[in-house]
Amino acid sequence: MMWVFYLISMPLTLGMVLLTLKYFAGPYVPRYVLFTVGYTWFCSLSIIILVPADIWTTIIGQHNGGISFFWSWSYWSTFLLTWAVVPIIQGYEDAGDFTVAERLKTSVHVNLVFYLCIGSIGLFGLILLIILRKYRNVTILGFAMACSNTFGLVTGAFLLGFGLSEIPKGIWKNVDWTFRQKVLSQKVAKMAVKLDDAHQEFSNAIVVAQATSKQMSKRDPLRPYMNVIDNMLLQMFSEDPSFKPQGGRFGENDMDYDTDEKSMAALRLQIKRAREEYYRCKSEYMNFVMEALELEDTIKNYDRRHATGWKFISSFRPERAGALGSFLDMIELVYRCILRKQLEKVLAVILGCMSAAILLAEATILPSGVDLSLFSILINAVGKQEVLVQVNSVIIFFLVLLVA
Repeated sequence: MMWVFYLISMPLTLGMVLLTLKYFAGPYVPRYVLFTVGYTWFCSLSIIILVPADIWTTIIGQHNGGISFFWSWSYWSTFLLTWAVVPIIQGYEDAGDFTVAERLKTSVHVNLVFYLCIGSIGLFGLILLIILRKYRNVTILGFAMACSNTFGLVTGAFLLGFGLSEIPKGIWKNVDWTFRQKVLSQKVAKMAVKLDDAHQEFSNAIVVAQATSKQMSKRDPLRPYMNVIDNMLLQMFSEDPSFKPQGGRFGENDMDYDTDEKSMAALRLQIKRAREEYYRCKSEYMNFVMEALELEDTIKNYDRRHATGWKFISSFRPERAGALGSFLDMIELVYRCILRKQLEKVLAVILGCMSAAILLAEATILPSGVDLSLFSILINAVGKQEVLVQVNSVIIFFLVLLVA
């Protein structure tokens, strides 16, 4: 029956990765970046496939070489992606240089500085252990594994600690429409200020680039680099014709970018970062505004439900036509104005119980003879029924992922 589980879990995991990529990816993200991010997420989510199968083989006491291989593949793929591949690609994409070799050089340099700082801390700890003459039997590999596990546990504790408390509490509080309106009003106001600042920075970068281009002659050795920046600006304006630089002004050193190739790369990097920050702030601002307007729509429809004949009237789209359209409007009102609040309360309670179960399981993880882990109890309750063991494991993982 193991193959049945794989037939379900593999497409499910791939579907989650593809949907997440489609939701978060920008329109002009390079394909190799999409592939790398997708593969990284798949390696991370492979626990949905591997852990249920591993639990089953452990229960029946059967060693499975295939699962051991896939665990090794998942671990080392994640390790290399985390510490080498993804940082290099991220540094390469963030670099403002004009050639592939220079962008790779910049990326490697930035990452080497980071790893040297981390390595210095680890070396200091190793020297301290040697000086204190403790743990003489500890090898460098063992010390490195201990540091890696400590880093993972501390990071997981911080992230899980946030999810255990904030997610259930946030869902429960947001059920109150008045509270949610106040929160959204504050977020819209804050994001409006951030968006204005980002627009100002983006406008400044564009004005500086345009002024630098105007004062640079066609025979200037740096002109080819300036042409790359000019083409980048033209592409940005063609992608978003509605954007107009406003309030751009010069600083003291803003006209010093045309001195060498490095300064031109710095100008290009400044434009890229300003553009990314502007569109990030714009996206968040629009999301908060749309959520606030939709919430206002929901409140109005709830207050006028008797006058409208229990039909949802949206401010963003025309009323649905026909008998089926009227029925769908009624279903939408019942869901958005009544059922949704109750479902969110139920979800908050479930996630709160999951948080308590996780804390209880972690607090009693030491062998004490008493099994207080809800997850262990649920898996042991189904005995040696393979399908139920795997289904229970998958459900538990999804609930834990929601909390985390």
